Amino acid sequence: MAEEPGFPKCLKCDRGCLIPLSDYGREGAPIRYKAWVCSNPECGFNIRIDNGEITFGRTIGQSYK
Repeated sequence: MAEEPGFPKCLKCDRGCLIPLSDYGREGAPIRYKAWVCSNPECGFNIRIDNGEITFGRTIGQSYK
């Protein structure tokens, strides 16, 4: 798996890179870089901001909203 230029390498698996994800708040305001996830699907590392708290390593899945 190739590392993307400009994205940091994942230090957990050393194969993927961390890709930033954005979201929208309750009132529709954009939240840039709410989460960073490893591009290697076998790794699954992620770090995110939830209600002002930083969480990492939590299992993530697809949203069906």
